[in-house]
Amino acid sequence: MKPNEKALIAELRLDRRNPRLIERDEDASDAAIIARLYSRADLGKLLESISVNGYLDIEPLVVMPEDRKLIVLEGNRRLAALLLLRDPDLVGRSRVLRDLGVRIPEMDEAKRPTLNEVSVHCVNCREDVRSFIGFKHINGPAAWDAHAKARFAAEWYGQIGNIEEIARGVGDRHDTIKRMVSAFYVLDQAREKDLFSVENRYAPRFAFSHLYAALGRSEYMAYLDLETNWAGRNPTPNPVSADKHGELKQLLRWIYGWKPDDAPPVIRSQNPDIRRLGEVLANAEGLKILRERANLDAAHAATEPADRRLFASLVRARDAIRGAAGSLKACDGYDPSLLGIAEDVGETAESLRLSMRNKSREALVAVW
Repeated sequence: MKPNEKALIAELRLDRRNPRLIERDEDASDAAIIARLYSRADLGKLLESISVNGYLDIEPLVVMPEDRKLIVLEGNRRLAALLLLRDPDLVGRSRVLRDLGVRIPEMDEAKRPTLNEVSVHCVNCREDVRSFIGFKHINGPAAWDAHAKARFAAEWYGQIGNIEEIARGVGDRHDTIKRMVSAFYVLDQAREKDLFSVENRYAPRFAFSHLYAALGRSEYMAYLDLETNWAGRNPTPNPVSADKHGELKQLLRWIYGWKPDDAPPVIRSQNPDIRRLGEVLANAEGLKILRERANLDAAHAATEPADRRLFASLVRARDAIRGAAGSLKACDGYDPSLLGIAEDVGETAESLRLSMRNKSREALVAVW
């Protein structure tokens, strides 16, 4: 086939090695691959667009011949949408697509002939088009999510072993690619050792950037016994030693949760929770609380000095009392329980005041 020609949709095959796929399976059905793309690549909007406008054959799919088929190296999202529109009954035959709630929009019959064939650009192997795909999806107009970028870079690095060449090929910084590949190797090691599976994460969205950011912090390096500035060195597979597999397993479940145990992650947002979790990992008391209660707020509170915790509590109590005083004018006084609560607050406050005064005197005596 010449570089730019037409190919029938029936001749094309979805790429089982597409970086967007969280878990790889060479024997996965089209329905399974489409389901994974649907959950990560916003196929819904593309389906709506093609159903109304027909397939706009502007950019050719990049394909590679393999086993009498053409593997789509670039354009799997478009091919998935075309397959669904050509065969709407695929959803009814596939439980995984039904469970995702995939909806196939009605197609303008006059536009249906545009689903039969597409323009393709044929290459001999993946390497022939790797720089183009890498630039387009890492720093270009159709950026993948962080996990897909890291997988693509890691597979490329595994073949050539040269971070600098990859960085030039995709137009990114050398240290960014290096840290990305290093974090991917940690996640891949956890998968291979059956410590963690991305498919079993608690949240629907997989935020690889959480791990990428965490492993750039010294507390996480120390917790996993990684070399200082390990991400600045050449990445190597299986970077976490065997005696730290337990820590790696627990860390990933704190970050991403674990659906089989109905355990949500302790990380709610990357900022500030990745920093807070790191501070807990470096604090024995905080780490003990986190292991027992899986509560990041409680664990992180233990990392703060007692004076700082007391100060914050007193400020909150003062503000609450002032707020209560402001509400007193609107109170009719008929509820006797309110006076009881106020008296209890007063007794507690007086007891606290006396205790703090005694501590202050003791501190002064100790200084003198």
